[in-house]
Amino acid sequence: MNINFSQLNKKIINCNKCSRLVKFRNKISIEKRKQNIDDVYWGKPVTGFGDKNGKILILGLAPAAHGGTRTGRSFTGDKSSVFLFKCLYASKIANQPNSDHINDGLKLNDTYITNIIKCVPPGDKPTTHELNNCDKYFYEEIYLLKNLKVIVALGKIAFDNCIKFYKKNYSIKTKFIFIHGKKYQLPDGKLLIASYHPSPRNVNTKVINAKMMISLFIKAKRLISKT
Repeated sequence: MNINFSQLNKKIINCNKCSRLVKFRNKISIEKRKQNIDDVYWGKPVTGFGDKNGKILILGLAPAAHGGTRTGRSFTGDKSSVFLFKCLYASKIANQPNSDHINDGLKLNDTYITNIIKCVPPGDKPTTHELNNCDKYFYEEIYLLKNLKVIVALGKIAFDNCIKFYKKNYSIKTKFIFIHGKKYQLPDGKLLIASYHPSPRNVNTKVINAKMMISLFIKAKRLISKT
């Protein structure tokens, strides 16, 4: 495959294949929300970011409506990012405990962050057609992350769709069950770790807390140190 990250990210940003998603992201960017009414929204597909030589991939489902779709960077400028990056900082994966905007100085250690689907879907529910359209971008990201050893899937939907992606490309007999902290070996030798999503709902209802999330990221770091 003759492609690099610069070329891939340009393809992602210029993608308009899914008419429903294009219409929705444009609507969000024009209507905005009250607290961001003066912001200029990114309003395009959102690429991954972080250490391109990293051994850990943190995988979400899609950029948030007023997070990544507004700022142009995944898990940036929304409530999920507030909790996530406090934990990534405590785990020494991030150099700062916040992810506010694209020029805030954030750096990731040995870690790359991306989403299964690159545009925000209505109701956070992409269609099968939309997921299939984005598959090739995720495939190319996996290919370009040459040192990748561990994938941390944030949320059951990201976890399930990561497995669907692998089932399309490999023969898999393992039964994958979403349990926070459980790890599975993927057919290409990588490890997949299931994690609750760092959403405000999960944090507020105590489904997930900082201790659990930090412990999971430290576990991921230990796993890559053994390889």
